[in-house]
Order: sequence, then structure tokens, then C-alpha cells
Amino acid sequence: MLEGRRARRARHSFEPEPAATWTERLTQIRRAFGNIPGAFRLVWKADRTSTVIMAALALVAAALPATQAWAGALIVDSVVDSFMARLDPLIGLKRALPYLGFELTLLLIGAAAAQMRAFYEHVLNARLKHTINTEIIRKALTLDLHYFEDASFYDKLQNARREADFRALGIINGSYSVVQNLLTLLSFAVLLMAFSPLIALVLFGATIPAFVAQGRYSNLFFRMLTWRAPEFRRMNYLEYVLTVDSTVKEVKLFNLGEPLLKRYSDIFHTIFREDVDLARRRSIISVGWGALASLSYYGAYAWIVFLTIAGAMTLGGMTFYLTLFRQSQGAFQSLFGSITRLYEHGLFMDNLFTFLSLQPQMRRALRPAPVPPRLRRGLEFRNVSFRYPGRDDWALREINLTIAPGEKLALVGPNGAGKTTLIKLLTRLYDPTEGCILLDGVDLRDYDLDEVRRRISVIFQDFVRYQLTARENIGFGQIDCLNDLQRISEAARRGGADEIVATLPAGIETMLGRWFEHGYELSGGQWQKIALSRAFMRDSEVLVLDEPTAALDAEREYEIFQRFRDLTAGKIAVLISHRFSTVRMADRIAVIEGGRMTEIGTHAELLQRGGTYARLFEMQAKGYR
Repeated sequence: MLEGRRARRARHSFEPEPAATWTERLTQIRRAFGNIPGAFRLVWKADRTSTVIMAALALVAAALPATQAWAGALIVDSVVDSFMARLDPLIGLKRALPYLGFELTLLLIGAAAAQMRAFYEHVLNARLKHTINTEIIRKALTLDLHYFEDASFYDKLQNARREADFRALGIINGSYSVVQNLLTLLSFAVLLMAFSPLIALVLFGATIPAFVAQGRYSNLFFRMLTWRAPEFRRMNYLEYVLTVDSTVKEVKLFNLGEPLLKRYSDIFHTIFREDVDLARRRSIISVGWGALASLSYYGAYAWIVFLTIAGAMTLGGMTFYLTLFRQSQGAFQSLFGSITRLYEHGLFMDNLFTFLSLQPQMRRALRPAPVPPRLRRGLEFRNVSFRYPGRDDWALREINLTIAPGEKLALVGPNGAGKTTLIKLLTRLYDPTEGCILLDGVDLRDYDLDEVRRRISVIFQDFVRYQLTARENIGFGQIDCLNDLQRISEAARRGGADEIVATLPAGIETMLGRWFEHGYELSGGQWQKIALSRAFMRDSEVLVLDEPTAALDAEREYEIFQRFRDLTAGKIAVLISHRFSTVRMADRIAVIEGGRMTEIGTHAELLQRGGTYARLFEMQAKGYR
């Protein structure tokens, strides 16, 4: 509850959260760093070779700083010795050349290692992005429909997608950097502790406050982006509305462009101001604590200069220790910076792993019953009631309905009465809250879910217009027959799309829609024939048609339904329509009102009864007189 209040407050005005208890803080830290193994598993899965090579290069980089400092000291002492001995310059240079060659070799190794690491990081980043996106999509494919009808799910999806690949790679780089800096510091520690434990402690301690401050602002940055997920999604939606073909006509005609663009900009500037404010505070605190670290370094610098002037140290020794001081403090800062970034990356990876941990709630049979090849008893809704997750009102209530094999049933009723919900239950996009649906006397939940869906062919009112070829748009109805041109042609003929395909520039291989090059746009009615053909592609026992001819002209609709019985011979057909000229062709008609089935019978029986169906039929008939 406390987190909920904080989140609501943050969406209106982002302010630093009240000080968290040590328990809360430790829990958050443990969760953030606990995501590191998961990130490594993702990276390992994406590209094992690049991961191993980058680890090896990190070890090489760890050994270079102390070795380079030693090489520098050898060069300086060689020069000083030659100067003090008044040697010939060429002889002195000859003495120094091995040390110069040694330092040059180290420099070349460092440069080559850096370039190799950049290359393999580029390769790994590309593969990692694909791997994470694939994992997100694959997880989404396993989830039940109710997730996709819940706004909070899209917040989780937004948070999972945002920067996940960048953060996972950041964890790998950060982990390698931590190991690299620890090994470097270990080599420095032996030398610094031998020189002065106090100076080592001062150089180390001066970097801690900046580390603590950076960790706090990493947490604030994570909270801001996470809680702003709805606003980011709203920006994405507005960008979509303003730039795609399906909405641009209304945007232009209603002059919505600038008003919607202003909304887009207002949301951006709200988030931008919060981001800049947070970045400003982070920069100011970093400058302040960075100055403390610099003072500690120059204090140690002054002490070394004093010892050298006093004759207690050679010039090469001074160079060596000054390099160690500078690089050790840089390594400390880099170490703490890497730990801070690891913490921040871990926080963001928690969004991805939370999404990937979502589980489908729909029951799957452990030992599924075999679906009969031909229905003998048909379908039965037995006292079925349903309400959507998170809702208190019932979408359907006490539905009892039997559909015999080969029977054609029409569902009619006002919008929102529950007709499409009934279809969602029939296709097991949802399971009943109460009661059961039987297929040949067996509960749908006792069959294999995928097999049940393969035996039911559906065209929804909001069918998909795939921006792909006509062959794929029809063939998707039976994906394993996508290259069976004879079957696709027959489905097109049954759905009325054959005449459309015949006029397309590249025939069945014509790209439909305008999103991609050489795309050919269809009218609404033509798209509906394509979708209807897709439904006929599947050799199913049950055919569900949700407003299948809403966009067709009267002549084509009449032609299709004159052949309706031939097209659905031997199959159960469930038809949802507001056109009573279509509905009357069904064997029986069920009236759904307020989630309940109030009437059922033939067209003649329902007219004679004089109820809702008769009233709606007469209202529609008057419009044609």
C-alpha cells in the first residue's frame, strides 16, 4: 500500500521518496544484484564466444596499469642514471630503449585489447537485443488473453522492453569492469600498503561518499522511468495514431494533427523536466564529492614530492608512486562506479525478469483426452457464467445451450450483450467462471488446448489485416499448409476472395497493405473476403463467423449466404450478425441480452413468439420497405 501511494504521488510530481528503512534498502539491493546471474544467462545464450573473449580481454586490461606504471618508472630511472653518470646521449638512449620498447608493447596490447573488446561488444549487443526481444515475444505468446486486456500488463511490457538489452550488456560490462578493477587494485594494494597504509586508506575512503550518492540517484532514476511507463505508452500510441495509414484520414479530416502532437509534446516535456532535474542533482552531488577525491589525491601528491625533494625517493620512484596514486584512485572510482551501474542495471533488469516470470493461468490437461475426428454429440454450454478478471459484473450468466453436429446457430442481440464473449469461451481464449463447455460430452478443459483451437475456425469482427502477401493472409488459417496453393485457391473461392486475387498485380504473391514497398491496398469489403477465406482455409469441425459480411456489398453477401449451407456442410457454424437477412438462414437463432440467453428457436418460431427477436426483425424490415 505504501508503494502504491508513492507511485501515485510520483506520477503527479516526482519527488525523492521518504528515507527507506534498512530492511527495505537491503531487500532492494539484494533484488538488484540478484538479477546479475540471470543477465549472464541471457548473454551466454545470446553469444558464448563473445562473452568468453570479453572476459579474457578484461583480465588482460586488469594487468596493464601496474605494469605500465613500472615501465614508466624504469624509463625515468634509466634516464636519471644516464644523466648522473654523464653518459653519451646515444649510449643512454640505448640503455633506455628496452624499457621504451616494453612500454610500447604494453601500449599496443592495451590498444588492441580495447579495439577487440569494442568489436565483440558490438557483436554481442546485436545478438543480445535479438535474444531478449525473442524471449519477450515468446513469453507473450504463452500468456492468456486476459493479460492483453489489462492495462497494467502493457506497463509491464513497456518496462520489460525498455533498455533491457542495453542493461543486460551493461551488467556484463560492469561485472567485467568490477573484476578488472579489483585485480588492478589488488596489484596496487600490495605496493601502496608497503609504502604507506594511511595514504592507501585516504585515497580509498575519499571515493566512498560519491559511490553512496550515485547509488541513491540510480534508484531515483529507476523509479522515475518505471512509474512513467503509462506515459511512455501514451506517447507511443499518439505517435502511432499520427503516423499510420489506418488513422491518418481522420486525423487530417478532423484536423487532429496539431492537438494530438501537442499532447505528445506535453507528455514528453513533463518527463523531460523530471529527467533533467534528476540529472542536475546527480551532477552537482558528483562534482562535490569528486572534489573531495581530487583533494585527497593532491595531498598524497604533495607528500611524494616532499619525500623526493628530501632525497628519500628517486625520481623514478616518485613517478611510479604518483602513477599508482592517480591510477589507484581512478580504479577505486571506476570500481565504485561499476558497482553503482551494476545496481542500476540490476534494477532495470528486474522489470524484464518480472515480465518473463508471468505464467498463464488457463488450465492445461496433464493427460488430455483425444479430440474426436468427427463430432457425434456436438457442443454444450452447461450452466455457463463468466466475468472478466478484475470485474465484479457478469458478462454471461447461466447460459445453457446445445448445438448439434452440423447445426447452424445464429447469435443476435445488442452490442455488449455478451455474444463475442461467448465465442471467446468456445475457443478457450477464456474459461468459464462457473459451469462448463462440453465438446462431444467432454469438458473443453480436458482436451489439449492447442488441439481444440486447431479444430475451430474463427473470423472475428476485428480481424487482422496482415501487411503480407495475399497467399499468407489466406494461408495463415492453416499455417502448416502455407505453401499449398491448391488449398489456398479453394479457400479463396469459398470465401469470395478469388476474384480479388485475380486482379492483383502479382496474383496470390501480391503484398497487401501500404506499409511496405509494392504494397496494394484493399477496400474494407475486400479485406473481409480475404479474412473470410482465411477462416475457410482450416478443415475444422466448428466454424465461427463474427459479423463475417459487415463490409460486403449486398450482392456479394447474398451470393455467399446462398452457398452458406454448402460452405459449412457437416460443420457446426456459429454466426454473429446484425443483418437479419443473414440470420434467418440459420437452423436456430439465440437472442443474448444482458449476458443471458432470453430466446432460442427458428426464425419462424421467434417471429411467432413476438419477443425481442420479432421486434428487432420488424424494425430492420421497415427500413427496406
